[in-house]
Amino acid sequence: GKVVFITGASSGIGLALANKLTSLGAIVYGVARSKYQEKGFVCYECDVNDSDKMEQILKEVFEKEGRLDVFVNNAGYGIAGAICTTQTKSIYDLVDTNLSAVINLSAKAIPYLKQSKDGRIINISSIGGIVPLPYQAVYSATKAGVDIFSRALANEVKPFGIKVSVIMPGDIKTGFTANRKIEGGKADDEYSKSVALSIKKVEKDEQTGKGPEGVVKVICKAITKKNPPLKVSVGFWYKCVTPLVRFLPTKMVNWIVEKLYCKKAK
Repeated sequence: GKVVFITGASSGIGLALANKLTSLGAIVYGVARSKYQEKGFVCYECDVNDSDKMEQILKEVFEKEGRLDVFVNNAGYGIAGAICTTQTKSIYDLVDTNLSAVINLSAKAIPYLKQSKDGRIINISSIGGIVPLPYQAVYSATKAGVDIFSRALANEVKPFGIKVSVIMPGDIKTGFTANRKIEGGKADDEYSKSVALSIKKVEKDEQTGKGPEGVVKVICKAITKKNPPLKVSVGFWYKCVTPLVRFLPTKMVNWIVEKLYCKKAK
């Protein structure tokens, strides 16, 4: 019977979560940039960067239901390419959607979640926020920002009974791969060819990964557990990666990442 609001609810993890929670009896509302009119939950058409419209939607949901129990910051996308060939507008747009909107919408949701007495904020980060991915530097930076913001926020909202969890998926097979923006144009020199090979490696890992069901299961636990984890990686391999990154020397971590993701053009 919880009232849940999900950003980026028309595809991928957001859609899978909305459908699962609806099947469990939750009252689900969502928002997405594109129209989504399937039955099961209400999905508004809105960009998460439209602060005024998002505030209006949240107010409308609260007035209709009389409560808001869970807010899930899931909306986001990726860009890939060498940072030296990435357009300035692409950088700002990604930071706005992946990080600034998470901060702004959390602030707008808190007054409603306070009245729940057991409110939850679920922020979707990524293993890429722990493992710094070359040629996805801006994306990794935004997801690292979501992690740090969530941990700081958790202490701020604790007096209101609101609990915060940051969820870190790894390689998940969704439409995220196809929607990633590739910066830099055609591979017309050796460096550009190496960048393209590295991006293909990431895309292959994602498309051979598992679907969003495992992530949804972890989010559902974070919503229902009395004392949910503040930070949780999804998947056995990624649970192992997290402590390794924490304890290994930074230079060694970067060397391992280089070997995995920096492919040389032949």
